[in-house]
Amino acid sequence: MYLVLNTLELHRMKRLLTVCLIGLGLSVQGVAQVSSNIHTAPDINSVTLDYYLPGGVTFDPDVPLPSEVLGFEVGFRHARSEQIMAYMHALAEASDRVEIQQYATSYGFRPLNLVMISAPENMNRLEEIRTQHLQLADPSVSGSLDLSSMPAIIWQGFSVHGNEPSAANSSILLAYFLAAAQGPEVEEILRESVTIIDPILNPDGHDRFTHWANMHVGMNAVSDPSHREHLEVWPGGRTNHYWFDPNRDWMPVQHPESRGRIVQYHNWKPTILNDYHEMGTNSPYFFQPGVPSRNNPLTPERTFELTEQIARFHADALDEVGSLYWTRETFDDFYIGKGSTYPDINGSIGILYEQGSSRGHAQDSDYGLLTFPFTIRNQFITTISTMRAGVALREDLLEHQREFFRSALEEAGRSDVKGYVFSEPADPARVWHLLDILGHHQVDVYALNRTMTVDGTTFEAGKAFVVPAGQIQYRFLTSLFEVRTAFEDSLFYDVSTWNLPFAFDLPYAEVRGRTWSSNLLGEQVARYPDFPHGELIAAGEGQTYAYAFTWDSYYAPRAANRLLSEGVVVQVASRPFEAATASGTVEFDYGTIVVPMGVQHPDKFDEINELIQQIADEDAVTVYALESGLSSTGIDIGSRNFNLLRKPEVMILGGSGVTPNDVGEVWHLLDRRYDMQLSIVEIPRFNSISLSRYNTIVMVNGSYGDISDPAVDKLKRWVSDGGTLILQRGAVSWASRAGLINVDFSSSDIDTDRSFLASYTDVSGERGAQVIGGSIFNLDIDTQHPLFYGYQRNKLTVFRNNTLMLEQPENRYAMPARYHETTPLASGYISSENQERIKGTAGLIVGAMGSGRIIIQPHNTSFRGFWFGTNKLLANGIFFGHTINGQATQR
Repeated sequence: MYLVLNTLELHRMKRLLTVCLIGLGLSVQGVAQVSSNIHTAPDINSVTLDYYLPGGVTFDPDVPLPSEVLGFEVGFRHARSEQIMAYMHALAEASDRVEIQQYATSYGFRPLNLVMISAPENMNRLEEIRTQHLQLADPSVSGSLDLSSMPAIIWQGFSVHGNEPSAANSSILLAYFLAAAQGPEVEEILRESVTIIDPILNPDGHDRFTHWANMHVGMNAVSDPSHREHLEVWPGGRTNHYWFDPNRDWMPVQHPESRGRIVQYHNWKPTILNDYHEMGTNSPYFFQPGVPSRNNPLTPERTFELTEQIARFHADALDEVGSLYWTRETFDDFYIGKGSTYPDINGSIGILYEQGSSRGHAQDSDYGLLTFPFTIRNQFITTISTMRAGVALREDLLEHQREFFRSALEEAGRSDVKGYVFSEPADPARVWHLLDILGHHQVDVYALNRTMTVDGTTFEAGKAFVVPAGQIQYRFLTSLFEVRTAFEDSLFYDVSTWNLPFAFDLPYAEVRGRTWSSNLLGEQVARYPDFPHGELIAAGEGQTYAYAFTWDSYYAPRAANRLLSEGVVVQVASRPFEAATASGTVEFDYGTIVVPMGVQHPDKFDEINELIQQIADEDAVTVYALESGLSSTGIDIGSRNFNLLRKPEVMILGGSGVTPNDVGEVWHLLDRRYDMQLSIVEIPRFNSISLSRYNTIVMVNGSYGDISDPAVDKLKRWVSDGGTLILQRGAVSWASRAGLINVDFSSSDIDTDRSFLASYTDVSGERGAQVIGGSIFNLDIDTQHPLFYGYQRNKLTVFRNNTLMLEQPENRYAMPARYHETTPLASGYISSENQERIKGTAGLIVGAMGSGRIIIQPHNTSFRGFWFGTNKLLANGIFFGHTINGQATQR
């Protein structure tokens, strides 16, 4: 006779045994031998809670076990975001140590929550603790604080990359331990700290991967690395809903997850912030410190000293269980927009953790069978060692926070740069987006109180903004505005620069020394300012002949698409003109959009008037009603120098071999900002479908090796018939090989000096120094060209992270942009060899095939969603590409 027990019955039996053991003064861990080796780690079918939890600790039987809510043991299956949060809510109901606060909702409508855990007496005065802790950032009062009575604030964040699941699943264990564990050490931790658990930083990506992993596991976990479970299909679960890397959005704050998180970060300003990740299956565990030579120089040295001290606690904990680990290699603390680096430059101690991933439930590795439970356990171990470190070093950590903000004001006082001024009167929407970023990071911004001229640029009072250096966010804001071209190291884990005025294509200047005065500061800008409105300048007493608006506004493409989507006839001016309006004569530049009413169907007049009002209200565009088709100067409204626009029907290629981030950036731009439809077509489908419904195809970075020869021929015919093909980065190389474009590439030969014997260990550094990991460059541009309509100046700063360089084409009119011939580098790292290579090379080339146009861009125009200054380059290709004169193309 066989006894069959269901899962809940097993849970109840274990609970009863737990209560009995606690009554005897024994721990749950006394029941089973705790594995301490990758070879003896349990598989998913035999794992129990005992495997994870430390010995010598008793647990409150009134607090639910994870399995009682999940329906399975942690590590048996991948827990979905709603399952993890269901367990957190169960803890909050059962324990007076736990409270939950929602801070955001993802694009996929999944909640993001903070789980606050501390001793009941701390929970009862949580707001008081928070308010007092924030005083550490106020040098006017922080000196009087008694640090000995203040708890540490320890933020533990999990799985910002959705397909790195051991982190999120370990958050369940941390929450259970802090909610249920009993004994002197746990009670001290609870008393001396407030733990903030961010269980799933990227729930959309997490659930994509969780579904993938769970749908491929059966009764037996398959460890073969070639098994489908371990090889996600494109785009994978790493990214958020729009395929952005959310761990690069801590500074740009373009997505709801990070926007909400950053608000809560500054509501607490935690003492320590942990950022848990996964990496390749064959890598042992990593925790910071990272590469010392790649630390951000704006971060105080004391930050890294404390990181070293905390690391000793992790080493002790992992030594005890025999887990391999490493530090001080590969990962760095330079780019301040990552989860482990953002805290460093904001007064906290940010620490990165990387666990080799099972990428499913079990996978063979160089060190043996790597199981999902083993990966979870390593992450959990360092969450506990963090708590121990936070308590042991509590006063040192709190003192560091107090000193960080005090010394920031001292450093600002010693700096010759006293502030920064910027403006863009023609485009308040773009300025608003920059103000929004600064506001989220608690950077104080003021309206400019008096007109000033700096380095030849005039900034008008009431139309410009000023950021004083003398504020507690001095180090952070300096990183946003500085130009840096000198570095201790030539290798970077991420980008080497992120100057925001360059990203936004805004005129700006440093205000130095005696030029600075406190009377420059006008009214302080609201932390979260209202989005600007445009204006409809209606016709006087006469009838409206046409509506017109310039292409200056960031949201002009959205405005044009509103009209085109409703079948409105819209045209663009390829020459400037002046026209009389109710507010006087107005100059209309290249790229002005005109809606001539005389060619519209009379039944659409009311709809058009409503659309125009909506554009003024929602798109920050000023629209003028013209009473006559006769211009004061320049072209008339009926001129042949107006080109009719077509409703964009846009496809972007995706799938295996195409960079998901780049596709997502275009998708997000068109969908969320321009309110446009975008068809994402994977290459196998592209090979077989008709292209007739599309007038624009975008190809971003990728290899495109799976495009068939017949599909290449089909694409050539489509372009010849009038389609616009937009190529970026790696797609340019593919198109050249496929015979779609006629371009020459600048040679990238590396010096092959054989006069000395090369050192084997130098190869990575030497080759890596030739990489452009992320720098900013100066383009000279032709603002009269359709691809640069709406740009105010003949210089544009672009971001690029590749070494693809294009020689100037034979037809000089086919190159409306080129890299500056003497100073192409605006900010960031580039090797001297590549600096010479890029000088004077083409920044953009327009090719042609038949009646179609091919726009060739070696750079990314939508980098990480915050490179607002070049977004319009992509929009202009979509809206105006077909209007480019064939004589100004390279064939």
